[in-house]
Amino acid sequence: MEDLVRTLVRGLVDHPDDVQVAVTEDDDSVLYELSVHPDDVGKVIGKGGRIIKAVRVVVTSAGARSGKRIAVEIAS
Repeated sequence: MEDLVRTLVRGLVDHPDDVQVAVTEDDDSVLYELSVHPDDVGKVIGKGGRIIKAVRVVVTSAGARSGKRIAVEIAS
């Protein structure tokens, strides 16, 4: 799943080598924390948050079978 998040975000940004994904997993949840180049934060968020919402939908749908709550956040 980490590779899915990384692949989706790398396609959106101008600095794909700076994309990092940190995974924090508990018993009932998984958090994917994105770290991108400061110039690319706006591209990942998108107008009105549309892009990050779409990424969250894709990742949540892909991880639905795991039975865990999945969250995708952008590190500040």
